[in-house]
Amino acid sequence: MGSRLKRKARKEATNNDLTRRLVSVTNPSGGAAEAYRGLRTNLLYAVIDEPLRVVLVSSPGIAEGKSTTCANLAAVLAQAENNTLLMDCDFRRPTQHRIFGMRNFQGSVNVLAGESDLQGAVQETSVPNLKLLTVGSVPPNPAELLGSRRFADLMKQVRQQFDYVVLDAPPIQLVSDAAILATHADGTLLVLDAQRTRKASLREAVHSLQTVGASVLGTIMNNVDTAESYYPSSYT
Repeated sequence: MGSRLKRKARKEATNNDLTRRLVSVTNPSGGAAEAYRGLRTNLLYAVIDEPLRVVLVSSPGIAEGKSTTCANLAAVLAQAENNTLLMDCDFRRPTQHRIFGMRNFQGSVNVLAGESDLQGAVQETSVPNLKLLTVGSVPPNPAELLGSRRFADLMKQVRQQFDYVVLDAPPIQLVSDAAILATHADGTLLVLDAQRTRKASLREAVHSLQTVGASVLGTIMNNVDTAESYYPSSYT
């Protein structure tokens, strides 16, 4: 009995520890980190006349690597000496605090509820120039909150205070949250899984974003046939 409990505890700890996914920090000389830096370069020069300040990262479905990509993109932006904010906007299944090994004590939901101000909710990360705004208390009405005037005001605040803001959104096909969030972003990146994402799912996701007038910047392919996991292999 005791050994089974220990094995279960070790498995749960492994599942909860997502810090290994932050390869741009833990393995900066690796191929995956270099690919994220390439993504950063492409992103910064994607629109010359109107620089992108707020970037949304989402995916058609679940488990396609969008939160990992989002975290590493924010990290490499900060490594280039940009004052960067990573906002976990997945109000249903927040993940970013686990990737950075931080607490989800209070965050944007608490700011929207008037329980905290932005300065008190934003946390310093181990990456210089990178701050994290977690979700905080998981709300019962995510779509309503994201579509509220208070959230729009919060987005105005972060635009004023940071060079770049990276939003981690829920998958597009599951709920309307990502489409709502896309209206606050200057552009959207779609993360795909080379082994799982169907072309029909991608088409549907793009259509959903275009319906709300979102700018789809391109796609990032994960889970390709390389030695490293979560390798962002393409950007268009």
